[in-house]
Amino acid sequence: MRKNDVKEKKHRLSLPCYKGQARVTFTLCIEDRKPLFTQKNIVKKFTEILKAAEDKFDCKNWVYIFMPDHLHLITEGNTAESDLCKMVTLFKQKTGFWLSRNKTGIRWQKDFYDHIHRRDDDLKKHLAYILNNPVRSGLVTDWHDYPFLGSLDFNLHDILF
Repeated sequence: MRKNDVKEKKHRLSLPCYKGQARVTFTLCIEDRKPLFTQKNIVKKFTEILKAAEDKFDCKNWVYIFMPDHLHLITEGNTAESDLCKMVTLFKQKTGFWLSRNKTGIRWQKDFYDHIHRRDDDLKKHLAYILNNPVRSGLVTDWHDYPFLGSLDFNLHDILF
């Protein structure tokens, strides 16, 4: 191996872990922490692309939250054929293409972070943690006031309360 050929450390679990009825928290970051998700039209476009990707791979969305420079979402497969890794990869590809056409100089970081939930994980605890992200960041005092969050498939109030 040459000096400049740095091999990246593998951090992703094996692909079968993302298939079927798995539930995963994903975090996708904008390169260099550039603020992107501050306008309703951009968040609306990315939410539409997210919905299409989740439909294609038969997934349901528990929550999404677009922070200024990153996105958190909790997604779960509906069937044995669901594929969460392919879903998030397609989402990044489609939105990356949109960025290249509409927001020159802004792009996703190369990879994404994820946490695969165990069956006994408390979903409400994960949802509350993600929803309170803008509160911890000082953007709002109550997550209900943050405009760039929601669920594509559920009523968050019904789940949490």
